[in-house]
Amino acid sequence: MTLVRWEPFRNVASLQDRINRMFDDAFNKARDIDENAMGAWRPSVDIFETETAIVLEAELPGVTRDDITVEVENNVLSLKGERKEIREVEEDHYYRRERIIGRFHRAFTLPVDVNHEQIKANFQNGILRLEVPKPEEKKPKKIAIQVEN
Repeated sequence: MTLVRWEPFRNVASLQDRINRMFDDAFNKARDIDENAMGAWRPSVDIFETETAIVLEAELPGVTRDDITVEVENNVLSLKGERKEIREVEEDHYYRRERIIGRFHRAFTLPVDVNHEQIKANFQNGILRLEVPKPEEKKPKKIAIQVEN
Protein backbone atom coordinates (compact mmCIF):
# COMPACT_ATOMS: atom_id res chain seq x y z
CA MET A 1 0.00 0.00 0.00
CA THR A 2 1.32 3.44 -0.96
CA LEU A 3 1.13 6.25 1.53
CA VAL A 4 -0.04 9.59 0.18
CA ARG A 5 0.61 12.72 2.16
CA TRP A 6 -2.61 14.51 3.00
CA GLU A 7 -2.63 18.18 2.04
CA PRO A 8 -5.95 19.77 3.03
CA PHE A 9 -5.46 22.91 0.91
CA ARG A 10 -4.28 21.19 -2.29
CA ASN A 11 -7.59 21.64 -4.13
CA VAL A 12 -8.41 25.12 -2.84
CA ALA A 13 -6.54 26.85 -5.68
CA SER A 14 -8.30 24.83 -8.37
CA LEU A 15 -11.65 25.41 -6.67
CA GLN A 16 -11.01 29.16 -6.63
CA ASP A 17 -10.05 29.07 -10.33
CA ARG A 18 -13.31 27.28 -11.16
CA ILE A 19 -15.35 29.79 -9.16
CA ASN A 20 -13.57 32.71 -10.84
CA ARG A 21 -14.26 31.24 -14.29
CA MET A 22 -17.92 30.77 -13.36
CA PHE A 23 -18.27 34.43 -12.34
CA ASP A 24 -16.28 35.64 -15.36
CA ASP A 25 -18.53 33.66 -17.71
CA ALA A 26 -21.69 34.95 -16.03
CA PHE A 27 -20.63 38.61 -16.07
CA ASN A 28 -19.22 38.45 -19.61
CA LYS A 29 -22.50 37.03 -20.91
CA ALA A 30 -24.44 39.73 -19.07
CA ARG A 31 -22.15 42.41 -20.53
CA ASP A 32 -22.59 40.99 -24.06
CA ILE A 33 -26.37 41.08 -23.65
CA ASP A 34 -26.21 44.69 -22.43
CA GLU A 35 -24.00 45.71 -25.36
CA ASN A 36 -26.37 44.10 -27.86
CA ALA A 37 -29.32 45.81 -26.22
CA MET A 38 -27.57 49.18 -26.53
CA GLY A 39 -26.74 48.60 -30.20
CA ALA A 40 -23.01 47.95 -29.83
CA TRP A 41 -21.62 45.42 -32.25
CA ARG A 42 -18.58 43.20 -31.72
CA PRO A 43 -17.84 40.94 -34.68
CA SER A 44 -16.91 37.37 -33.80
CA VAL A 45 -13.22 36.59 -34.23
CA ASP A 46 -11.28 33.31 -34.34
CA ILE A 47 -7.53 33.37 -33.73
CA PHE A 48 -5.36 30.35 -34.44
CA GLU A 49 -1.89 29.51 -35.63
CA THR A 50 -0.40 27.62 -38.53
CA GLU A 51 3.22 26.59 -39.00
CA THR A 52 4.10 29.97 -40.48
CA ALA A 53 1.57 32.49 -39.17
CA ILE A 54 -0.92 33.59 -36.55
CA VAL A 55 -4.29 33.85 -38.30
CA LEU A 56 -7.20 36.05 -37.30
CA GLU A 57 -10.58 35.52 -38.98
CA ALA A 58 -13.41 37.99 -38.32
CA GLU A 59 -17.02 37.56 -39.37
CA LEU A 60 -18.19 40.77 -40.99
CA PRO A 61 -21.47 40.04 -42.79
CA GLY A 62 -23.01 43.03 -44.50
CA VAL A 63 -19.77 45.03 -44.36
CA THR A 64 -17.96 46.10 -47.51
CA ARG A 65 -14.19 46.10 -47.90
CA ASP A 66 -14.21 49.89 -48.07
CA ASP A 67 -15.86 50.08 -44.62
CA ILE A 68 -13.04 48.14 -42.88
CA THR A 69 -9.79 49.56 -41.52
CA VAL A 70 -6.91 47.45 -40.19
CA GLU A 71 -4.11 49.26 -38.38
CA VAL A 72 -1.06 48.25 -36.33
CA GLU A 73 0.33 50.66 -33.78
CA ASN A 74 2.53 49.85 -30.75
CA ASN A 75 2.06 46.10 -31.37
CA VAL A 76 -1.73 46.42 -31.21
CA LEU A 77 -3.68 45.27 -34.25
CA SER A 78 -6.92 47.26 -34.52
CA LEU A 79 -9.87 46.19 -36.61
CA LYS A 80 -12.38 49.00 -37.16
CA GLY A 81 -15.35 49.44 -39.40
CA GLU A 82 -19.02 50.04 -39.83
CA ARG A 83 -21.99 48.02 -40.94
CA LYS A 84 -24.33 50.47 -42.62
CA GLU A 85 -28.09 50.24 -42.78
CA ILE A 86 -29.60 49.39 -46.13
CA ARG A 87 -33.04 50.97 -46.35
CA GLU A 88 -35.16 48.57 -48.39
CA VAL A 89 -38.09 48.49 -45.97
CA GLU A 90 -39.81 51.36 -44.23
CA GLU A 91 -39.33 51.42 -40.45
CA ASP A 92 -43.03 50.93 -39.68
CA HIS A 93 -43.19 47.76 -41.84
CA TYR A 94 -40.79 45.76 -39.66
CA TYR A 95 -42.12 43.00 -37.43
CA ARG A 96 -38.73 42.40 -35.84
CA ARG A 97 -35.19 43.82 -36.23
CA GLU A 98 -32.30 41.84 -34.74
CA ARG A 99 -29.37 42.69 -36.97
CA ILE A 100 -27.16 45.32 -35.40
CA ILE A 101 -25.77 48.16 -37.47
CA GLY A 102 -23.16 50.72 -36.62
CA ARG A 103 -19.48 51.03 -35.87
CA PHE A 104 -17.27 48.36 -34.35
CA HIS A 105 -13.74 48.24 -32.99
CA ARG A 106 -11.68 45.22 -31.92
CA ALA A 107 -8.04 45.35 -30.78
CA PHE A 108 -5.53 42.53 -30.30
CA THR A 109 -2.01 42.65 -28.88
CA LEU A 110 0.63 41.17 -31.17
CA PRO A 111 3.92 39.61 -30.10
CA VAL A 112 6.66 42.23 -29.92
CA ASP A 113 8.86 40.76 -32.63
CA VAL A 114 6.26 40.56 -35.44
CA ASN A 115 7.14 42.23 -38.73
CA HIS A 116 4.11 44.49 -39.30
CA GLU A 117 4.98 45.06 -42.96
CA GLN A 118 4.36 41.39 -43.81
CA ILE A 119 0.79 41.13 -42.48
CA LYS A 120 -1.59 39.94 -45.21
CA ALA A 121 -5.30 40.73 -45.33
CA ASN A 122 -7.96 39.00 -47.43
CA PHE A 123 -11.70 39.72 -47.43
CA GLN A 124 -14.05 37.21 -49.02
CA ASN A 125 -17.69 36.24 -48.41
CA GLY A 126 -17.96 38.39 -45.29
CA ILE A 127 -14.85 36.90 -43.64
CA LEU A 128 -11.77 39.05 -43.07
CA ARG A 129 -8.63 36.89 -42.78
CA LEU A 130 -5.45 38.45 -41.44
CA GLU A 131 -2.22 36.45 -41.53
CA VAL A 132 0.50 37.66 -39.19
CA PRO A 133 3.78 35.88 -40.06
CA LYS A 134 5.55 34.29 -37.11
CA PRO A 135 9.04 35.56 -36.39
CA GLU A 136 11.77 33.20 -37.53
CA GLU A 137 12.79 32.18 -34.01
CA LYS A 138 9.17 31.34 -33.11
CA LYS A 139 8.68 28.87 -35.95
CA PRO A 140 9.03 25.24 -34.93
CA LYS A 141 12.45 23.88 -35.78
CA LYS A 142 12.63 20.37 -37.22
CA ILE A 143 15.60 18.36 -36.14
CA ALA A 144 16.75 15.55 -38.40
CA ILE A 145 17.42 12.27 -36.67
CA GLN A 146 20.33 10.36 -38.09
CA VAL A 147 20.65 6.61 -37.87
CA GLU A 148 24.08 5.15 -37.26
CA ASN A 149 24.88 1.72 -38.60
